[in-house]
Amino acid sequence: MKLIVQIPCLNEHATLPATLAAIPRQIEGIDVVEVLVIDDGSTDGTAEVARAHGADHVVRFTRRKGLAAGFMAGLDACLRLGADVIVNTDADHQYPGHQIPMLVAPILRGEADMVVGDREVQGVERFSWSKRKLQGVGSWVVRKVSGTTVADATSGFRALNREAALRINIVSEFTYTLESIIQAGKKKMAVAHLPIASDATRESRLFSSTWEYVKRSGATIIRIYAMYEPLKVFVLLGSVLLFGGMALGARYAYFWALGDIRGHLQSAILSVLLLILGFQTLLWGIMADLVASNRKLLEDLLYRVRKAELKDRPRG
Repeated sequence: MKLIVQIPCLNEHATLPATLAAIPRQIEGIDVVEVLVIDDGSTDGTAEVARAHGADHVVRFTRRKGLAAGFMAGLDACLRLGADVIVNTDADHQYPGHQIPMLVAPILRGEADMVVGDREVQGVERFSWSKRKLQGVGSWVVRKVSGTTVADATSGFRALNREAALRINIVSEFTYTLESIIQAGKKKMAVAHLPIASDATRESRLFSSTWEYVKRSGATIIRIYAMYEPLKVFVLLGSVLLFGGMALGARYAYFWALGDIRGHLQSAILSVLLLILGFQTLLWGIMADLVASNRKLLEDLLYRVRKAELKDRPRG
Protein backbone atom coordinates (compact mmCIF):
# COMPACT_ATOMS: atom_id res chain seq x y z
CA MET A 1 0.00 0.00 0.00
CA LYS A 2 1.59 3.25 -1.16
CA LEU A 3 0.59 6.75 0.01
CA ILE A 4 1.77 9.90 -1.74
CA VAL A 5 1.23 13.31 -0.17
CA GLN A 6 0.98 15.96 -2.88
CA ILE A 7 1.65 19.61 -2.09
CA PRO A 8 0.78 22.30 -4.68
CA CYS A 9 3.14 25.28 -4.19
CA LEU A 10 3.57 28.85 -5.35
CA ASN A 11 6.53 30.70 -3.84
CA GLU A 12 6.46 28.69 -0.62
CA HIS A 13 10.18 28.48 0.21
CA ALA A 14 9.59 29.94 3.70
CA THR A 15 6.87 27.55 4.90
CA LEU A 16 7.54 24.44 2.82
CA PRO A 17 10.35 23.04 5.05
CA ALA A 18 8.05 22.92 8.10
CA THR A 19 5.26 21.38 6.02
CA LEU A 20 7.58 18.66 4.72
CA ALA A 21 9.04 17.96 8.15
CA ALA A 22 5.58 17.43 9.64
CA ILE A 23 4.53 14.72 7.17
CA PRO A 24 4.69 11.31 8.88
CA ARG A 25 6.73 8.74 6.99
CA GLN A 26 5.27 5.76 8.80
CA ILE A 27 1.52 5.20 8.98
CA GLU A 28 -0.24 2.07 10.15
CA GLY A 29 -1.63 0.20 7.16
CA ILE A 30 0.69 2.00 4.73
CA ASP A 31 3.88 0.39 3.44
CA VAL A 32 5.43 3.40 1.71
CA VAL A 33 4.90 7.15 2.22
CA GLU A 34 6.29 9.55 -0.38
CA VAL A 35 5.95 13.29 -0.95
CA LEU A 36 5.30 15.01 -4.26
CA VAL A 37 5.67 18.79 -4.60
CA ILE A 38 3.99 20.59 -7.51
CA ASP A 39 5.78 23.89 -8.14
CA ASP A 40 3.38 26.23 -9.95
CA GLY A 41 6.04 28.37 -11.65
CA SER A 42 7.58 29.70 -8.41
CA THR A 43 10.30 32.34 -8.63
CA ASP A 44 11.75 31.89 -5.13
CA GLY A 45 13.45 28.52 -5.51
CA THR A 46 10.57 26.47 -4.11
CA ALA A 47 11.53 23.41 -6.16
CA GLU A 48 15.10 23.48 -4.84
CA VAL A 49 13.87 23.89 -1.27
CA ALA A 50 11.54 20.92 -1.77
CA ARG A 51 14.38 18.69 -2.92
CA ALA A 52 16.68 19.88 -0.14
CA HIS A 53 14.11 19.11 2.57
CA GLY A 54 13.11 15.59 1.62
CA ALA A 55 10.54 15.76 -1.18
CA ASP A 56 10.72 12.48 -3.11
CA HIS A 57 9.30 13.91 -6.34
CA VAL A 58 8.95 17.41 -7.81
CA VAL A 59 6.75 18.46 -10.72
CA ARG A 60 7.59 21.97 -11.88
CA PHE A 61 5.68 24.27 -14.23
CA THR A 62 7.78 26.80 -16.15
CA ARG A 63 5.00 29.36 -15.70
CA ARG A 64 2.06 29.71 -13.37
CA LYS A 65 -0.96 27.60 -14.36
CA GLY A 66 -3.13 27.90 -11.27
CA LEU A 67 -4.16 25.76 -8.32
CA ALA A 68 -6.59 23.57 -10.26
CA ALA A 69 -3.96 22.68 -12.87
CA GLY A 70 -1.45 21.94 -10.12
CA PHE A 71 -3.90 19.65 -8.34
CA MET A 72 -4.63 17.68 -11.52
CA ALA A 73 -0.94 17.45 -12.43
CA GLY A 74 -0.31 16.11 -8.94
CA LEU A 75 -3.01 13.44 -9.23
CA ASP A 76 -1.69 12.34 -12.60
CA ALA A 77 1.89 12.13 -11.32
CA CYS A 78 0.84 10.26 -8.16
CA LEU A 79 -1.07 7.70 -10.20
CA ARG A 80 1.90 7.17 -12.49
CA LEU A 81 4.12 6.71 -9.44
CA GLY A 82 1.85 3.90 -8.24
CA ALA A 83 -0.05 5.62 -5.43
CA ASP A 84 -2.90 3.66 -3.84
CA VAL A 85 -3.88 6.62 -1.65
CA ILE A 86 -3.26 10.32 -2.35
CA VAL A 87 -3.39 13.10 0.24
CA ASN A 88 -3.54 16.72 -0.88
CA THR A 89 -2.38 19.39 1.55
CA ASP A 90 -1.29 23.03 1.47
CA ALA A 91 2.31 24.18 1.55
CA ASP A 92 1.63 26.94 4.09
CA HIS A 93 1.35 24.38 6.92
CA GLN A 94 -2.31 25.27 7.49
CA TYR A 95 -3.07 21.57 7.90
CA PRO A 96 -0.73 19.87 10.42
CA GLY A 97 0.85 16.73 9.00
CA HIS A 98 0.11 14.62 12.07
CA GLN A 99 -3.56 14.59 11.00
CA ILE A 100 -2.80 12.63 7.82
CA PRO A 101 -3.22 9.18 9.46
CA MET A 102 -6.65 10.23 10.72
CA LEU A 103 -7.60 11.55 7.26
CA VAL A 104 -6.70 8.35 5.41
CA ALA A 105 -8.16 5.96 8.00
CA PRO A 106 -11.68 5.77 6.43
CA ILE A 107 -10.08 4.92 3.07
CA LEU A 108 -7.91 2.19 4.58
CA ARG A 109 -10.99 0.73 6.26
CA GLY A 110 -12.81 0.70 2.91
CA GLU A 111 -15.46 3.15 4.11
CA ALA A 112 -14.72 6.05 1.75
CA ASP A 113 -13.27 6.89 -1.65
CA MET A 114 -12.64 10.52 -0.70
CA VAL A 115 -12.22 12.15 2.72
CA VAL A 116 -12.33 15.91 3.21
CA GLY A 117 -10.98 17.65 6.29
CA ASP A 118 -13.60 19.92 7.89
CA ARG A 119 -12.07 23.07 9.43
CA GLU A 120 -15.47 23.92 10.97
CA VAL A 121 -15.23 27.29 9.25
CA GLN A 122 -18.10 28.99 11.07
CA GLY A 123 -16.07 28.88 14.26
CA VAL A 124 -12.76 30.07 12.77
CA GLU A 125 -12.32 33.60 14.10
CA ARG A 126 -9.45 34.50 11.78
CA PHE A 127 -11.83 34.31 8.80
CA SER A 128 -13.85 37.44 8.07
CA TRP A 129 -17.63 37.38 8.50
CA SER A 130 -18.16 37.59 4.73
CA LYS A 131 -15.72 34.75 4.07
CA ARG A 132 -17.39 32.49 6.66
CA LYS A 133 -20.84 33.21 5.23
CA LEU A 134 -19.76 32.73 1.62
CA GLN A 135 -18.03 29.46 2.43
CA GLY A 136 -21.13 28.34 4.27
CA VAL A 137 -23.33 29.16 1.27
CA GLY A 138 -20.84 27.59 -1.13
CA SER A 139 -20.66 24.38 0.90
CA TRP A 140 -24.47 24.25 1.07
CA VAL A 141 -24.72 24.59 -2.73
CA VAL A 142 -22.08 21.90 -3.21
CA ARG A 143 -23.97 19.56 -0.85
CA LYS A 144 -27.20 20.11 -2.78
CA VAL A 145 -25.60 19.57 -6.18
CA SER A 146 -23.35 16.65 -5.22
CA GLY A 147 -25.65 14.83 -2.83
CA THR A 148 -22.84 14.63 -0.26
CA THR A 149 -22.68 15.86 3.34
CA VAL A 150 -19.32 17.67 3.14
CA ALA A 151 -19.42 20.60 5.56
CA ASP A 152 -16.29 22.42 4.35
CA ALA A 153 -16.23 22.21 0.56
CA THR A 154 -13.29 24.63 0.19
CA SER A 155 -10.92 22.65 2.39
CA GLY A 156 -7.76 21.64 0.55
CA PHE A 157 -6.90 18.90 3.03
CA ARG A 158 -8.31 15.74 1.51
CA ALA A 159 -7.49 12.13 0.74
CA LEU A 160 -8.47 10.02 -2.26
CA ASN A 161 -8.06 6.39 -3.14
CA ARG A 162 -6.73 5.35 -6.54
CA GLU A 163 -10.16 4.83 -8.08
CA ALA A 164 -11.36 8.30 -7.06
CA ALA A 165 -8.19 9.92 -8.40
CA LEU A 166 -8.70 8.17 -11.75
CA ARG A 167 -12.24 9.51 -12.05
CA ILE A 168 -11.61 13.13 -11.05
CA ASN A 169 -11.17 15.54 -13.96
CA ILE A 170 -11.17 19.23 -13.02
CA VAL A 171 -12.05 21.80 -15.70
CA SER A 172 -12.28 24.89 -13.47
CA GLU A 173 -9.25 27.19 -13.67
CA PHE A 174 -9.77 28.84 -10.27
CA THR A 175 -9.76 25.97 -7.78
CA TYR A 176 -10.35 22.24 -7.60
CA THR A 177 -12.08 22.09 -4.22
CA LEU A 178 -15.73 22.54 -5.17
CA GLU A 179 -15.77 20.69 -8.46
CA SER A 180 -13.92 17.64 -7.18
CA ILE A 181 -16.58 17.07 -4.51
CA ILE A 182 -19.40 17.55 -7.00
CA GLN A 183 -17.79 15.11 -9.42
CA ALA A 184 -17.30 12.59 -6.62
CA GLY A 185 -20.95 12.87 -5.64
CA LYS A 186 -22.24 12.64 -9.21
CA LYS A 187 -20.08 9.58 -9.84
CA LYS A 188 -21.49 7.86 -6.75
CA MET A 189 -18.24 7.78 -4.81
CA ALA A 190 -18.33 7.41 -1.05
CA VAL A 191 -17.38 10.85 0.30
CA ALA A 192 -16.68 11.35 4.01
CA HIS A 193 -15.59 14.35 6.06
CA LEU A 194 -13.80 14.62 9.39
CA PRO A 195 -13.27 17.58 11.76
CA ILE A 196 -9.66 18.77 11.70
CA ALA A 197 -7.58 21.48 13.33
CA SER A 198 -6.12 24.16 11.08
CA ASP A 199 -3.45 26.70 11.96
CA ALA A 200 -3.45 30.42 11.24
CA THR A 201 -1.39 31.19 8.14
CA ARG A 202 -0.78 34.05 5.74
CA GLU A 203 -3.60 35.35 3.57
CA SER A 204 -4.58 33.22 0.59
CA ARG A 205 -2.79 33.87 -2.68
CA LEU A 206 -5.78 32.79 -4.72
CA PHE A 207 -7.27 36.27 -4.35
CA SER A 208 -6.09 39.74 -3.39
CA SER A 209 -9.21 40.96 -1.56
CA THR A 210 -12.44 39.74 -0.01
CA TRP A 211 -14.39 41.18 -2.96
CA GLU A 212 -12.29 39.21 -5.44
CA TYR A 213 -12.84 36.08 -3.36
CA VAL A 214 -16.61 36.66 -3.30
CA LYS A 215 -16.71 37.38 -7.04
CA ARG A 216 -14.58 34.44 -8.18
CA SER A 217 -16.04 31.93 -5.72
CA GLY A 218 -19.59 33.01 -6.55
CA ALA A 219 -18.91 32.71 -10.29
CA THR A 220 -17.35 29.28 -9.75
CA ILE A 221 -20.35 28.05 -7.75
CA ILE A 222 -22.83 29.28 -10.37
CA ARG A 223 -20.78 27.82 -13.21
CA ILE A 224 -20.41 24.45 -11.54
CA TYR A 225 -24.11 24.30 -10.65
CA ALA A 226 -25.09 25.13 -14.24
CA MET A 227 -22.59 22.57 -15.54
CA TYR A 228 -23.91 19.68 -13.48
CA GLU A 229 -27.58 20.67 -13.17
CA PRO A 230 -28.26 22.48 -16.49
CA LEU A 231 -31.86 21.37 -16.85
CA LYS A 232 -32.79 22.70 -13.41
CA VAL A 233 -31.10 26.04 -14.10
CA PHE A 234 -32.71 26.59 -17.49
CA VAL A 235 -36.13 25.31 -16.40
CA LEU A 236 -36.09 27.74 -13.47
CA LEU A 237 -35.05 30.67 -15.66
CA GLY A 238 -37.47 29.70 -18.42
CA SER A 239 -40.33 29.33 -15.93
CA VAL A 240 -39.70 32.82 -14.56
CA LEU A 241 -39.79 34.26 -18.08
CA LEU A 242 -42.94 32.33 -18.98
CA PHE A 243 -44.67 33.37 -15.78
CA GLY A 244 -43.81 37.01 -16.45
CA GLY A 245 -45.08 36.73 -20.01
CA MET A 246 -48.34 35.09 -18.94
CA ALA A 247 -48.88 37.68 -16.20
CA LEU A 248 -48.45 40.55 -18.63
CA GLY A 249 -50.64 38.74 -21.17
CA ALA A 250 -53.37 38.30 -18.57
CA ARG A 251 -53.12 42.00 -17.71
CA TYR A 252 -53.57 42.96 -21.36
CA ALA A 253 -56.46 40.51 -21.75
CA TYR A 254 -58.16 42.06 -18.72
CA PHE A 255 -58.08 45.54 -20.20
CA TRP A 256 -59.06 44.16 -23.61
CA ALA A 257 -62.14 42.58 -22.03
CA LEU A 258 -63.02 45.96 -20.55
CA GLY A 259 -62.68 47.51 -24.00
CA ASP A 260 -59.85 49.81 -22.88
CA ILE A 261 -56.54 48.81 -24.49
CA ARG A 262 -55.20 52.32 -24.97
CA GLY A 263 -51.79 52.61 -23.31
CA HIS A 264 -51.54 48.86 -22.70
CA LEU A 265 -50.07 47.73 -26.00
CA GLN A 266 -46.60 47.67 -24.41
CA SER A 267 -47.79 44.91 -22.07
CA ALA A 268 -48.85 42.77 -25.03
CA ILE A 269 -45.53 43.26 -26.81
CA LEU A 270 -43.48 42.53 -23.70
CA SER A 271 -45.67 39.51 -22.93
CA VAL A 272 -44.97 38.01 -26.36
CA LEU A 273 -41.22 38.66 -25.99
CA LEU A 274 -41.08 37.03 -22.56
CA LEU A 275 -43.07 34.02 -23.74
CA ILE A 276 -40.72 33.54 -26.71
CA LEU A 277 -37.65 33.88 -24.50
CA GLY A 278 -39.16 31.48 -21.96
CA PHE A 279 -39.77 28.78 -24.54
CA GLN A 280 -36.30 29.30 -26.02
CA THR A 281 -34.74 29.00 -22.56
CA LEU A 282 -36.55 25.71 -21.96
CA LEU A 283 -35.22 24.44 -25.29
CA TRP A 284 -31.71 25.54 -24.29
CA GLY A 285 -32.18 23.58 -21.08
CA ILE A 286 -32.95 20.41 -23.03
CA MET A 287 -29.88 20.96 -25.21
CA ALA A 288 -27.69 21.68 -22.18
CA ASP A 289 -28.93 18.49 -20.52
CA LEU A 290 -27.97 16.52 -23.62
CA VAL A 291 -24.52 18.14 -23.53
CA ALA A 292 -24.21 17.15 -19.86
CA SER A 293 -25.08 13.56 -20.76
CA ASN A 294 -22.39 13.63 -23.43
CA ARG A 295 -19.94 14.97 -20.85
CA LYS A 296 -20.63 11.92 -18.66
CA LEU A 297 -19.83 9.62 -21.57
CA LEU A 298 -16.58 11.49 -22.29
CA GLU A 299 -15.57 11.35 -18.63
CA ASP A 300 -16.18 7.60 -18.56
CA LEU A 301 -14.09 7.22 -21.72
CA LEU A 302 -11.30 9.31 -20.18
CA TYR A 303 -11.40 7.14 -17.06
CA ARG A 304 -11.03 3.99 -19.13
CA VAL A 305 -8.14 5.48 -21.12
CA ARG A 306 -6.29 6.62 -17.99
CA LYS A 307 -6.82 3.25 -16.33
CA ALA A 308 -5.55 1.41 -19.42
CA GLU A 309 -2.46 3.63 -19.58
CA LEU A 310 -1.59 2.84 -15.96
CA LYS A 311 -2.47 -0.85 -16.05
CA ASP A 312 0.96 -2.12 -17.00
CA ARG A 313 2.96 0.39 -14.98
CA PRO A 314 4.74 -0.86 -11.84
CA ARG A 315 3.03 0.29 -8.60
CA GLY A 316 5.88 -0.18 -6.20
